[in-house]
This record gives sequence, C-alpha cells and structure tokens, in this order.
Amino acid sequence: MSSSGGKLFITGHQGLVGRALLRHYASKPEWQIITRTRAELDLRDQHATEAFFATEQPDQVILAAATVGGIKASYTHPVDFLLNNLQIQNSVLSAAHRYDTKKVLFLGSTCIYPKAAAMPIREDSLLTGPMESTNEPYGVAKIAGIKLCQGYRHQYGRDFICGMPANLYGSFDNFDPEHSHVLPSLIRRFHEAKLHDTPTVTLWGSGNPKREFLFVDDLASACAFLLENYSSADIINIGCGWEISIREVAEIIREIIGYQGEILWDTTQPDGNPRRLLDISRMEQLGWKATTDFRQGIAATYQWFLDNRATARV
Repeated sequence: MSSSGGKLFITGHQGLVGRALLRHYASKPEWQIITRTRAELDLRDQHATEAFFATEQPDQVILAAATVGGIKASYTHPVDFLLNNLQIQNSVLSAAHRYDTKKVLFLGSTCIYPKAAAMPIREDSLLTGPMESTNEPYGVAKIAGIKLCQGYRHQYGRDFICGMPANLYGSFDNFDPEHSHVLPSLIRRFHEAKLHDTPTVTLWGSGNPKREFLFVDDLASACAFLLENYSSADIINIGCGWEISIREVAEIIREIIGYQGEILWDTTQPDGNPRRLLDISRMEQLGWKATTDFRQGIAATYQWFLDNRATARV
C-alpha cells in the first residue's frame, strides 16, 4: 500500500475530474500537487512527457487526462477518441515506469464493459462480449490502458491500479451541447429553454435507458482512498450503486431549473446502452461509499453553471 504524502501529479487537472481532485487534495498539505496545462505539456508527446517525469520525479500519478464526450462526440470523432487516449496513456504509463513512480491510478470508464453484461456489472465481465458501438473508440482505448497497467504490474512489479467510475457530473463539467455528456447537456438545454421561453425541448432517444451517476467530488474521494488502500491487478468499480432513467433525470433537472415547457423524445435517435449499473461490492468491502444525494448534486451543478456561465465550457 501507499505511504501518505509526497509529490502527486494530477493529469487533466483542468477537466471535470481533475478539478475535483484539486479540491479534494487542497485539504491535504502532506501532498505536493503537480499540474501542467495542455499548453505546458502535451501528454500525447512521449518525449515531452518523459522529460517532465525526469525533472519532477512524481511519487504518485492520477491519470485523469483523456479525450472525452457523449455519444454524438464519440460517434463523430472516433479517431480522436481512440488515438488521443492511446497516446496519453502510453506516454504517461511508460514514463511512470521509466522514472520509478511508486503508484499510478488509471481511470477508465463503464463503457469498457460489454453491452450485454449482466447487471449490476461485475469487474470480471470485462471482455466477455462486444461493447456498445457508440462508445467503442473510447472503450477500446481505455481497455488498452487497463491492459498496459496490468502488464507493467506483471512484467515489472509496478503498483499501477485501475478504477472504473460510473457516469460523472459536477462543477467544471463540459456544457457544450455538441460534446457534453447527458447531465450537463440537459442542464444547458433546459436552462436555455427557460431563458427563451421555448415551449418544447426535444431530447435524443426514448428516455428509457437507465444510468448510474456519480458526483465528481465523490470520485475524487474514491481516488484518494484507492491510492491509500488498494493494490491489485484487478480493475475496481467506483459508483453509487443506484440507477435512474434518463426520463426521470430530465424531469428532475427540469424541476430544479424551473422549466415549464414540454419534453419531447426523438426515438429516431440512438439510446446507447439500455442499462449501466456497476457492482460496487468490492469498493464497499474496502470501506468506501459515495455520499452525495443525486438531487442535491444536480442542484449544486446547476448553481455552479449559473455562477460560471462566462467561463464554463459551453
């Protein structure tokens, strides 16, 4: 297990997950947090990444940097999702090995799991069937990252661990309607519909798929917990163990925002996976649980959106 304190390199610190990690570690002065913007260090560049590791010599790394997005973004830009993520992972993991980083936490995604996986999804269902096609470019890259971490552990004894978070939401999310995930997209859509007094909002799909949503500050807590308490080649799920339909989510967001119009569902558009609920028993056995109520998390996210409209990714 890891000792507490030292140099921690948080990759992707300006993203949704990275910002939550910075908030979490702000109260932990024993850690010296190292960050680099994309302009300062392009993690896809192997040579630049190795030079950074040679200079900074981080004790631990949380690999949260990734090219991410919803169904539409993944479907439209498969090369970006596959190539960027492979390059980031390969650069960081190989540099961490070469410069003797003590521990790395690699963050994956639920989209690595087969489309037809039994619910709730157990970690050992990985690679037992085909993935949902809309998520495949991102999922394939993440599976490659998992296998690379496991390879470094097997071949070189590296303490590289892999956490698989549920769908995330919270402050500093991406609210761009073309590239965002479902929750920030719905917040943006309903906010603008209310603002412009639009009579209807049309949403993709049937609204029937169910999803598990994890507040990003809960994920940050889980990451710190895993660095301290987990060391295994096995991937581990990070979630809240609770699911809700997209239709219900839309109603909750509409209510919180105060939009009075009608919701229409465009069933000619894809739904994605029908369900996505993680088996979180392993995480619970270790002693960690998510604590944020979904409605309160949505309200906090919407308040952040209102407070940061000028600088939010929209």
